[in-house]
Order: sequence, then structure tokens, then C-alpha cells
Amino acid sequence: MKSYEIDKKVWIYIGLAFTFSILLRLVWVYQFSGYEDFYWNNQFMINTNDGYFFAEGARDILSGISQENDLSPIHLAPSQLTAFFAKILPFSFETIIFYLPAFLSSLVVVPMILIAKSLGRVEIGFVAALVASIAWSYYNRTMVGYYDTDMLNIVFPVFVLSFLIIALKSKESIYLLLSGLTLVAYSWWYSASYSLGIAFFVFVLIYTLVFHRKELFNYKLLIIMLFAMIGLPVLAKFIAVIGVYFSFRIKKLDSYIYYFLTVALLIFLATGGFSPVLAKLKGYVFQDSVKVVTQGMELHFFSVMQTVREAGHIPFETFANRISGSVLVFLLSLLGYVMMVFRYRVMLVGLPLLGLGFLAYIGGLRFTIYAVPIMAFGISYAIFYASDLLKKALNNKSTNSKMALFFVSACTVLVLYPNIKHIINYRVPTVFSKSEVKVLHELKNIATREDYVLSWWDYGYPIRYYSDVKTLIDGGKHSGSVNFAVSYVLTHSQEVSAKLARLDVEYTEKTFRVAKENEKKDEKDKIKLQTNMAQMSFDYGFDDADDFLYSLSFDIKLPKKTRDVYLYLPFRMLSIMPTVSRFSDIDLMSGKTIRKPFFYMTQRFEEKGDMLNLANGILFNKRTGMLKIGTQEVPLREFYITSYDKDGNFKKQGDILNPEAELCLIFMRAYDTFLVLDRQMLESLYIQLFVLENYNKNLFEPVLLDASSKVYKLKI
Repeated sequence: MKSYEIDKKVWIYIGLAFTFSILLRLVWVYQFSGYEDFYWNNQFMINTNDGYFFAEGARDILSGISQENDLSPIHLAPSQLTAFFAKILPFSFETIIFYLPAFLSSLVVVPMILIAKSLGRVEIGFVAALVASIAWSYYNRTMVGYYDTDMLNIVFPVFVLSFLIIALKSKESIYLLLSGLTLVAYSWWYSASYSLGIAFFVFVLIYTLVFHRKELFNYKLLIIMLFAMIGLPVLAKFIAVIGVYFSFRIKKLDSYIYYFLTVALLIFLATGGFSPVLAKLKGYVFQDSVKVVTQGMELHFFSVMQTVREAGHIPFETFANRISGSVLVFLLSLLGYVMMVFRYRVMLVGLPLLGLGFLAYIGGLRFTIYAVPIMAFGISYAIFYASDLLKKALNNKSTNSKMALFFVSACTVLVLYPNIKHIINYRVPTVFSKSEVKVLHELKNIATREDYVLSWWDYGYPIRYYSDVKTLIDGGKHSGSVNFAVSYVLTHSQEVSAKLARLDVEYTEKTFRVAKENEKKDEKDKIKLQTNMAQMSFDYGFDDADDFLYSLSFDIKLPKKTRDVYLYLPFRMLSIMPTVSRFSDIDLMSGKTIRKPFFYMTQRFEEKGDMLNLANGILFNKRTGMLKIGTQEVPLREFYITSYDKDGNFKKQGDILNPEAELCLIFMRAYDTFLVLDRQMLESLYIQLFVLENYNKNLFEPVLLDASSKVYKLKI
């Protein structure tokens, strides 16, 4: 069989496609160049919250400092790889994390062109690489500043696919090793790679049993794949793959290949098997709106998955656009892939990527990126198939090649156009503005590394990165059980919220201590860990968590203060207050919703005489003090106006219009924003401290008061 060789033409195509991908990602840089609000330390800030998680880990690796229980990911691959680049490259840390996604994600063009080379049509790979590198969803999650695992989450599996296909086509033993090592590297990079690795294994097995059941080489490939996926540390898998590869070099062992396969399968099953796959499916596909946690007492918590957009259902048009740029191209791509499979049966091995991408239609838009490379191959194959038909239809040999080249070029441009248009219009902001980061940077000089900053989970990672403190919840720690207390603090009265804030921080630290003590004990002596809410309830003598929460309205003995607690309240949290509130508007014992606070925020309003139109059918009559919501007219209890003077001092004025009424109106002049809310929400900690700066001096102390975000220190 002819050996697989990479010639000069392949390298040229790779270079062109890689450069194309990078240049399109620099459009965002050009659009916002000089926009100071997106800069910190003279460099653009990143535009994904999760990126600050890995940035924190890389920062701590470089500094050699990471305090106990700070949740810094110094052991994770993205942080380690970033720290490595920061050590060897002559650029600032901020520059590296901002541009790294663009360069790493563009590597996807390499395996795509290598796959096409193995099929004997490298031009198909070139066009497919151009399309895949800038497709909507792939671009969205790999653009400059999108510093996250996604910058290699597609690159690695497409490399795996390329080595599997090259191995199956060429039968060269080196690709056994490359397939196994790439699978190991993929598992090092992304823990959730396990499911896709198993799917690749299944389809290589199907391909082998259907088309090459007597081919020993294919079984060697399957064995190496199993050893690459065993549930052991990365180093152990790395050694196992290399050991198996060199054992395959001994020809005498070929007669024992099926015994090898049996042993590999048994080890695979014994070290985890399919359990992680089922867990992932349960988390993303089989979701409940309320999560039940039983730890000592049965408590009900709101499930975070129902509030995460990337885990929700999406319309077909959105689904198609994110994968191929348009519905028409999507359909042609699907047809092209089917045709390609009939022509090159080995492309069946790419079905796991396509299947996982199509899972997005029911499981959330984040998965669409997995289908992008395969569908790019589909549209590219369709273009060249039509081009071949055009060549045959033309009898003039001197012109048919030129016409075919023009046809391929024109079709490629048409396919690329909607994706390029999307890139030009996709002007996402950085996670935080410069003024917000300035507040967090100042807080770093006030708080210690052992102090906690309480805020919603969306801001957990950036808070830890810029302020170098601890948080209760973040982008990875935000289950209903941990979100409940923070939600309760932000949406309830100051007295109750202050007590629960202190309790939750101290009990979180207590949980860390117990977990550490358990590591040294036998299984029978280990202390059973409760959720914080359950443990608080038990410790204060309650077998009903709701009764315990009610007791916070009275004098209770709080645990000893071991560290300071700060509240970070940004303006941007205002728009998600209904979502924040949902996590604590629940009866913990029954799971039933117990509060439905009214909250409406708008920056679309129009004033005509005595009438103030707040959009969405909400009108306020300034003369009568009546608020009209749809067809219903209700009196207004209070009307506040907040503003800042020329020196930046906060001002507020308010009138009580009807003490018996329920709804209140607030005009935040500095933000050009109106709020309509009920008394429950008005009295919440967030509204009182951020919107009105009406804080209880016995409980809270203002630390940093900026229009973009405000920080208070807990005094109890």
C-alpha cells in the first residue's frame, strides 16, 4: 500500500488556510482598536467569563502562589499551556490570553487538509478548512479574546479523526501511535473528551466489522484507542499507549491480537467504561427545572441548567446558521457529506463529530461547533462533485479546467460570504469594562487572599482574577444548592442577608476543613458532608430549612468570624435580577415557588405631557400617580430618582405617593434606566445597596462606590 506523504502543496494549502483564519479573527481587533473601555494594562481584555478561570490558574502557576481552597485551576491543561507560552514568548500575559484562541483554534485547518490528502483530493480539504475555520459557531467560540477550552476543543478531535483515517487508509504503524497519543492529549486538555473518544472507537469498530473484519491492523488501532481512554491519569495512559505500540512491532504477537483486544476492553470497563458518557447525557439532555438533593434532609433547589442559554433548545434556522452560515448551505453540506461517505467509506468515522453537533438541536447551541468540520467537508465535496460534472459536460479541454476553477472559486466565496458577514457584525464586548476592572483592582489592594467576595456566579471568575480573593460561586460552582444562599442574600432584606452571608462563608470554609480531614480517615469514620443549608439547619436545631431561614429575622448566634466578606454589586447584575431571584424564590422542603417578585427594567421610554411610556404596555401617569400595566391600573407606592452630580457624588430623591400600594418606580438618571418593582424587590439587599445606596450602617460599610459597580464590606 502506498505510504502517506505530506508534500509541498499540502504545506502551501495549510499556510494559506491558517493565515485566512487568523486574518478574519483580527476584524474584531480592527473594529475596537482604540476603544479604551475594552482595555486594561494597555491590552484588550478577554470576552468570555470562563477565560478568567484559566487565566487565574496560569497566573498562579507563574507566581508560584496559590492559597488553599482558592479553586485556582493550576492543575488544568489550559492554565498549564498558557503559563508555558507566557514563559517562552516575549509578550505580556494579557496579550497572550487575548490572542491565543485565534492562533490555536486556526490549527483546525491542518488535520482537515491532512484528511483530504489521505483521500487523494487535497483541494477538498483546503476549501473545507476555509469554511470550517470561520463558520459562525466556531468563530464565536474561538475569536480573539475567547480564551477558553474551545480554542482546542475541536482541533484535538479533528486531529484524532485525521490520524484515524490516515491509519485506516495507509496502514502505517506510526499512525497507530499518533492516534493514541492524540486521544491522550485530548483527554489532558478537556475532561469531557471521553464521550467523543468512545464514539470514535465505536465507529472505527463498525467500519472494521463491516468492511475490514479480517484486517489485523484495524484491531490494533482499536486496542490503542481503548488504552488511550482507560480511566487512569494522563501519564499512565501515555505510557500504556507507547508500550502497546512497541509491543505491536513484535510480529509474533499478531496471533494474540484478539486476546489483546479482550484485555484492553476489560481494563477499559474496569476503569470507568461508559459511566461518564451517561452522566454527561443526563446533565445536558435529561434536565429537570428543580434539582432534589438528599443529604441528611431532603431539600429542593432550582436547577441552573434551565437558566444557561447554551443548554437550551434552539430554532432550526439558528442551528443551521451556526453550523454552515445559512440553511441552504447546511442542507447542501448534509447532502455532500452523504455523497462523500458513499465515495469514501472511511468518512463514516467522522459521524461522532456530526452527531454531537446535531445534538445541539435538542441539547443546546454550544454543541454546534462539533458538526462544523464535517459539514464543511460536505459542502466542499458537493462543490467539487459539481465541478467534476461541469468538466465532463464541457467538451473543450482547453477551457474546462479554467471554468471548473472559476466555478469552485465562485461557490467557495458564496459559501464563505454569510460567515464573513457574521464576523463583521459580531461585535461582542469584553466581559467587564475598564471602570469595573478598576474597582476590582482597587479591591485587590484592600482585601486579603483569604477574604470572600460575594456576588452572582457570572462574575466569580473575573472577581478572583482581578481581586485575588475567594468566591462562593462561579462559572463552575453554581449548582442550585450553592446558588441558593447567594441568591437569598442578594434578594432579601439587609438584616437577614447579612447573617446568611456570614453563615455561608464560614460553613463553606468548614466544609473544606471537613473534606480535608476525611482524606485521612477510613471510610467508616468519615464525616458525611451536608449542603450548607442542611448543616446550618441541623446545627441551629431545625429539621426544616425554611424554619431556619425564618429564624434569621431574629437574634441568633453567628459563627466566629474568620475572614472578611465583601459584596460586589455591579450595574450589569440589574438586568438579571429576575434570574438571580428564582434560585431563592423556592420552598426548600417542598420545591414549590413561594415568591414571585415583580421586577421590570427598561431603557426604552418616552415622555409625553403627563404620561411616561415605559414600553411593553407599561405607562405612568405623573399627575395621578397611577401605573398602567396592560389593561390594569394600579397606584404607585413610591417614586425615586437617583443621579450623580458633576463631582461624582451620588444623589437621590423620593416621594411616597400611596403607602398602601405595592409597586414602586425608580428612575436611574445616570444609567437612563427605569425600574418598576414591588416592595419585596425594593427592600432587597441589591436594590437598597446598589441602586439607592441605602445601607444599614450596623451591617455594611461602603468600600468602593463607582457608578459601574459598588463594593460593601460586611461588618458582622
